[in-house]
Amino acid sequence: MIRKISNKDKKDWENFLQNKEKLSDKEEHLKIKKRINSRTFDFHGYSLDEANKKIEELISKAYRDGVNKLIIVTGKGLHSENSKDPYKSIDLGILKNSLPEFVKNNNSLLKMINSIGDANVEDGGSGAFYIFLKKKL
Repeated sequence: MIRKISNKDKKDWENFLQNKEKLSDKEEHLKIKKRINSRTFDFHGYSLDEANKKIEELISKAYRDGVNKLIIVTGKGLHSENSKDPYKSIDLGILKNSLPEFVKNNNSLLKMINSIGDANVEDGGSGAFYIFLKKKL
């Protein structure tokens, strides 16, 4: 598609190129990095009951302290003793699976949480997850 450029447009373009005035960046606000205040907690060695109690405390305290992001390290469950006990669920007994479910099913905790997501490799990968907290009101 060939379109003719008007003389006015050409003149405007030439004036624009000759003008030394710097244009403002419309996306400047996107470049400002939000300061992420994060905390990490490792649940290796915790029983399911202990972990559930501890994560409630962690989320509540982090929310009160204005923390944006929690990095929860659970491990991958590779050394879990649950696989040896036929009366325990392999999937639900491992902290990797049960801890996020506990948080998602706790309405008082959910009021403080924006989202829960998978951790990046540098933060533990599949053996960890993130909890992004809301701003304290």
